[in-house]
Amino acid sequence: MSAGAIAVVGAGSIGAAWAIVFATAGLAVALHDTDPERLAASRTAIRARLEDLAAHGLASDPVDAVLARIRFLGELPAALDGAVHVQECVPEDLALKRRLFAELDRLAVPDSVLASSSSFLPASAFAADLPGRARCLVVHPGNPPYLLRVAELVPAPFTAEDVVATTATLLRAAGLEPVRLGREIDGFVFNRLQGALLREAYCLVRDGVASAAEIDRLVRDGLGLRWSVIGPFETADLNSRGGIVEHARRMGPAYRRMGQERGQDDPWTDALVAEVAAERRASLPLAAWEQRVAWRDRMLMAVLRHRPDLDR
Repeated sequence: MSAGAIAVVGAGSIGAAWAIVFATAGLAVALHDTDPERLAASRTAIRARLEDLAAHGLASDPVDAVLARIRFLGELPAALDGAVHVQECVPEDLALKRRLFAELDRLAVPDSVLASSSSFLPASAFAADLPGRARCLVVHPGNPPYLLRVAELVPAPFTAEDVVATTATLLRAAGLEPVRLGREIDGFVFNRLQGALLREAYCLVRDGVASAAEIDRLVRDGLGLRWSVIGPFETADLNSRGGIVEHARRMGPAYRRMGQERGQDDPWTDALVAEVAAERRASLPLAAWEQRVAWRDRMLMAVLRHRPDLDR
């Protein structure tokens, strides 16, 4: 790709992180911000993160070689010149995003993709009235994306299918696995899952059940440790002999009661459990359940072996 093939608009923490993702993948990046101080700070921050990655054996190229792929630009037209993909990284402000996307649609070459890093706002909220709305979508990363190698791909109803496919290909080339959502929803999936845990955590602190530090420890050394190897559905599947159907039979009523305590009554219906179970069994036949449980334990052992003393 030519210089400026990727334009990152906004040089805050997420913009700098996206620049690292694309530049470490060998792509030329134009990082833009209207604030000269923020732009200068991003250069310093990027070098520091690249040095950290190299120190931990997570870099394939020298730091200076990666930095050489990033141009730091104060003028938006210059940043957009020749860009095939634009990654917007400005604050979560609807009016700001509407103004910026109107400008991006006007200035960027017609066949470039316009992607937002929005954590909550769907593209329909800020790009629906644009002439080039078909090239707009949300690409929401985990933070930081140079470590959390997954991103939510959220097209609007008006996003062209070839734009979605092109963006997924780019993400994979940059080392991120795209997870395409079936439809737009406030907060997408990442923050809805995170929000569910945070809501309960705040309630437990409020109700005097546990302190913030105690909850952090339970997640860090318990739930989070396990989830670093497998997700919540596979966790449930492997926690009960007989798989996720048996887990739902045993635990579903208790989880429903806990939800009702918080004013949320969303039972795990037989049809819903069957849908999830069918996906799990297609991935893991029950005949292989014992082997997968043993694999999970070995993976956790490997994580613990290389995990530093987090209490220092």
